[in-house]
Amino acid sequence: MEKMTYYVSVQSRTIMLHQGDAAYELEIEATPDEIRELQELFEDKEDFELDTFSRAHYLATEYHHDRSNDGYDMVLKDIYQKLYALGTDETKRHIESMNILQ
Repeated sequence: MEKMTYYVSVQSRTIMLHQGDAAYELEIEATPDEIRELQELFEDKEDFELDTFSRAHYLATEYHHDRSNDGYDMVLKDIYQKLYALGTDETKRHIESMNILQ
């Protein structure tokens, strides 16, 4: 399959074909199958965000002892690994500068 250029915002969980459609952080080159995989990761991220929001109302559980937070951290790392693999040189440099994949 042919790769196309996409513009991605991790914060808003968006993947766009047109650069001017909305704000974005990263540019990638991906096939439709790779975009579906990234969308699934974004859906997982949203699920964990909802779980961590619920947990935030119960102060008895510390951040580092909470599976929802661990899951959120894991899926966020998976997203950035995927974006790094698909990213342009500039995207790869930016993700490397974040030190999130170490």
